[in-house]
Amino acid sequence: MTDKPGQVEAIEQGAPEAVGQDAQEPAPVPEADEAAVVEDVSSSEELERLYEESLKHIQEGEIVRGRVVHIGRDTVLVDVGYKSEGTIDLDEFPGHGSQLQVGEEVDVLLEEKEDSEGQVVLSKEKANRIKVWDEISQRYDRDEVVEGVVIARIKGGLTIDIGLKAFLPGSQIDLRPVRNLDKLIGEKLQMRIIKLNKRRGNIVLSRRVLLEEERQQAKEKTLASLAEGQTVEGVVKNITEYGAFIDLGGIDGLLHITDMSWGRVSHPSELFAIGDNVTVMVLKFDQEHERVSLGLKQTTPDPWTNVAEKYPEESRVSGKVVSITDYGAFIELEEGIEGLVHVSQMSWARRTRHPSKIVNIGDTIEAVVLSVDKERKRISLGMKQIEPNPWTTVDERYPVGSEIEGKVRNLTDFGAFIALEEGIDGLIHISDMSWTQRVKHPSEILKKGQRVCAVVLNVDKDNERLSLGLKQMEPDPWTLVETKYQVGQEVRVNIVKITNFGAFAELEDGVEGLIHLSELGQGKVTDPEEVVSVGQELDTKIIKIEVATRKIGLSIRAMTEEVERQEEPDDENLPAEGSATDDAMSESMSGLQSALADAIREQEHKQEQEE
Repeated sequence: MTDKPGQVEAIEQGAPEAVGQDAQEPAPVPEADEAAVVEDVSSSEELERLYEESLKHIQEGEIVRGRVVHIGRDTVLVDVGYKSEGTIDLDEFPGHGSQLQVGEEVDVLLEEKEDSEGQVVLSKEKANRIKVWDEISQRYDRDEVVEGVVIARIKGGLTIDIGLKAFLPGSQIDLRPVRNLDKLIGEKLQMRIIKLNKRRGNIVLSRRVLLEEERQQAKEKTLASLAEGQTVEGVVKNITEYGAFIDLGGIDGLLHITDMSWGRVSHPSELFAIGDNVTVMVLKFDQEHERVSLGLKQTTPDPWTNVAEKYPEESRVSGKVVSITDYGAFIELEEGIEGLVHVSQMSWARRTRHPSKIVNIGDTIEAVVLSVDKERKRISLGMKQIEPNPWTTVDERYPVGSEIEGKVRNLTDFGAFIALEEGIDGLIHISDMSWTQRVKHPSEILKKGQRVCAVVLNVDKDNERLSLGLKQMEPDPWTLVETKYQVGQEVRVNIVKITNFGAFAELEDGVEGLIHLSELGQGKVTDPEEVVSVGQELDTKIIKIEVATRKIGLSIRAMTEEVERQEEPDDENLPAEGSATDDAMSESMSGLQSALADAIREQEHKQEQEE
């Protein structure tokens, strides 16, 4: 134990010779000096008593004021006015005590008044912690803002240094969830203490409550000044597929994708990123529900205002393909101005199946303005008008009666389309494919891709139609019918078709005649197949010829009667040649033939209607 002060003073004032004498034989003390020593001892005890009394108010666990009396290599000796000094590690001082000086006063914690070695146990670090706790408690009670540094990311939030380690939950960091907490490490944040437990050493912070307060103040200020038609500044807070939310100061407004640009915008991210500063116009403001609709394109003039003057009809323009649909392609003439080239206006060729076969997105094309609709903001463009219309001179290149050659492009139920040149197709109707063959479908005569020769039958420039004939490449067999066949002539025919009203028989290629039901035999015939069959050859007699309608009437019955008449024997009682009886019979036969002809016409008329 350190010597008491009275003892040190007594030793210093004692006689020098007394110190060197033998301990067994103390030197005699003069009477007067002995009285002085007794008085000094009594005084020292009084001082010690007074010193002890003066330190009774200092309790262990309290912070006391001390003075630095010595600075060592690793420790500091601090005098707190007690019987002995206390040592404190330099690590407990800021900067390892680099700024500490002898004689400087410091606040320390008195942990023990006396340890086993009789020294005072002091702590600078614990004193600092107690002081910080006191300060933090006062700020918590006053609901004051504290500032701290993010030092680590932990489960559920962040660790903040505010003099003591505190916890900032993830939900209290910002108004919206923060995905990347690591980027906040090292940043200084202002927060408010929302929970404090000194016994457990827990401190919970919130930055969100401050932001909400600031937002509410800004919101009240914004709502008081906001008006439709006003231009305001804001920050992009969030981006969706249909638009962007702009923070105007405590209140969010929606900038819809259709109000971002006069031009085409596929996604808001093409124009904005979160955090961007933007200047927008207030389009609608519902103060009761706090809803704000914003517009960006409205801050610039509408390019459609003078579109008719900039792009007059029949003017030639150029632009970039920005979109392709099944029905056409959209061409951007300038920002905010687009025109549509319909698929029918892309090429003079009719066989354009899809616009993507002609143009691609990003292509720069030339076109002609066909029409402008300022009110509906539509411009119709034509690409094929850049080139001359091949139909304007088609009659010069393909006059009626001329022979042409082309490729079969397509087959339909009613005919075949022949490609003559780019944009010019001709149609061979099914009725113009053969003089002799009954064609049910063009595929019986032609194949797709086949090259054929045909005759131009008709040219319609206005409707862009060209009629062709395949059978006209050969002579019409009916042109010689009148010279080759006469009424009453016997001909051998081939049955090619049987109907319920008779049978069709072929005289030669391309020339057919009808054997009516009444002409199949002398008796009444109800079923033609009982008399004739397809492919059967037999002799008939021509009873009618109509070249204009391409009809020939044939008769088996007349042929049979002729044979029977020739086989009858001569009779003396028969009237002489040229008699009245012969004339009557001749007249009767003539009337019968006329009646038969009328019956044939009636049956053929019914046949045409049924067909």
